[in-house]
Amino acid sequence: MKRELLLLRRAVWPMREVVNGVQREPHECVTETSRIYLRDVYDHAIQIMDIIETYREVASSLTETYMTSMSNRLAEVMKVLTIMGTIFIPLTFLAGVYGMNLQHMPELKWAWSYPAFWGVCAVVAGGMLWGFRKRGWL
Repeated sequence: MKRELLLLRRAVWPMREVVNGVQREPHECVTETSRIYLRDVYDHAIQIMDIIETYREVASSLTETYMTSMSNRLAEVMKVLTIMGTIFIPLTFLAGVYGMNLQHMPELKWAWSYPAFWGVCAVVAGGMLWGFRKRGWL
């Protein structure tokens, strides 16, 4: 739309100048009645230029509003992804440590080590969710 308005402005600008030149310079083909008509045409050309400039400003404002809206949406998506990453990174670390095939880890021989692992993971994830809600991030 902005491109079309710019093309329209480029078409009207020279016409305005030509009409102004014909109106001001005396010529035998231009009568006084024609000069009045040309003044009217010149005024209309100026009005058209003003309208085109107004529409260009509106188009620019709409473009900026759209870009702001998209930026806010992207910020919300990034916020959700950051929170998800923040919750799952410590859990991934715990799973990585306890997923190693080592023989001398004392927790491997305990009967309650598997439920304890999931309990620690639930406490870490729940604590992070509680902290995010307390700060108003969720």
